[in-house]
Amino acid sequence: MRPDLAVLPPRFLRTKEAAEFLSLSARTLEKHRTYGTGPAYKKLGGRVVYAVDDLQAWAERGAVTSTSDPRGSVLPAKRHTSPAAPQVRYAR
Repeated sequence: MRPDLAVLPPRFLRTKEAAEFLSLSARTLEKHRTYGTGPAYKKLGGRVVYAVDDLQAWAERGAVTSTSDPRGSVLPAKRHTSPAAPQVRYAR
């Protein structure tokens, strides 16, 4: 084989392979996608794919160096609501 034709890793991974790459279950990755808390994804021909660079960037956002560090910015795979607007009470 020619050196200039070296085998490159895939640029895009399907949900199952992306989940394995991140050491998550495919269902957890699907939940992240549903709730908007997961890595960026693309739809190619109706199929969901993840760029390896996007998976690595998302995982890196959750990196911490010690237990006393503030948690990374990767949210759990659950629905997140914005803080409710304060309710104004009027005196009667």
